[in-house]
Amino acid sequence: MNSSKITLSTKVSQNNLGDGYLKFQLNRQTSAVLPMRHTQEAIIVPIEAITSMPNMPGCVLGLMNWRSRIVWAIDLPRMFNLEYLDNRLRQYNVIIIRVDSLLLGLVVQEIQGTTKFMPDDIRSPVGQVASSLIPYLRGCVVQQKEILLVLDAQAIVQSSILRSD
Repeated sequence: MNSSKITLSTKVSQNNLGDGYLKFQLNRQTSAVLPMRHTQEAIIVPIEAITSMPNMPGCVLGLMNWRSRIVWAIDLPRMFNLEYLDNRLRQYNVIIIRVDSLLLGLVVQEIQGTTKFMPDDIRSPVGQVASSLIPYLRGCVVQQKEILLVLDAQAIVQSSILRSD
């Protein structure tokens, strides 16, 4: 009995060593995480708070004001060529990410909270997911019988889809 307590406390302390991630649903079928170091805030905004802009790619919903900063709002599932978000929504779940000095609002199906795992838990996504997703992933993690896509915030921000040049 004493040894099980030791094992349990060791397991808890190992979990504290893991990296923190924000967990969310990209769409109804797909779970994903983003590293907390790139995540600024998770917010809910009414659809009227996003101003659409002409001549933009389909995944660009428009511009929004976040803490007196103007930020692009991106439909992340559409950017990844996944099932789109329901267009009858009255509000959006937005994850504000920062990579260096760039801010971006990623609109997702549902924000689910935080999770932790060790960098060694990240596996190659090749063969697990659609090849169109691979450039935006650091890998995938199997956690509690579900596959979590580990997104690469830098690759999302630097995507050629979002560039006008």
